[in-house]
Amino acid sequence: MNSMAKLGLYGNAEGKTDVWATPQNLFDALDQIFNFDLDVCALPENAKCERYFTPELDGLKQEWTGTCWMNPPYGREISLWIEKAVETANNGHTVVGLLPVRTDVVWWQEHILHREIHYIKGRLKFGGSKHNAPFGCALVVFRPSLKDVQSDKSI
Repeated sequence: MNSMAKLGLYGNAEGKTDVWATPQNLFDALDQIFNFDLDVCALPENAKCERYFTPELDGLKQEWTGTCWMNPPYGREISLWIEKAVETANNGHTVVGLLPVRTDVVWWQEHILHREIHYIKGRLKFGGSKHNAPFGCALVVFRPSLKDVQSDKSI
């Protein structure tokens, strides 16, 4: 177990947290497609882009520009991150979010269903964890165009 998991800074099967570190291989594959400029919710130890916002900088209060990577905390405040992604897309930028599949909640129904959705087969093993996550995930693309479509494809 690495030091971040020991400190409880992100999700693992042994501890409870709402912060789950992005698997590096998943990010690398997506970065080849999207060429990310900014990681909007990062810890210095696991930032995926040269430009990133830490909890101290509070990404929700910052301007998101370019093509953004978002793996937000999965707790109750996730809806605030989703709303910020929508706002960012409306301002002409793209946000790709790694999100838990929660089709029963308001933020999914209001802000995700009409977006480009790529369901991930199986369950991810988040950084530092010995076990797979106890939930399914999807990649959701918030684009600045009206051409967003729901996808039933899995990756």
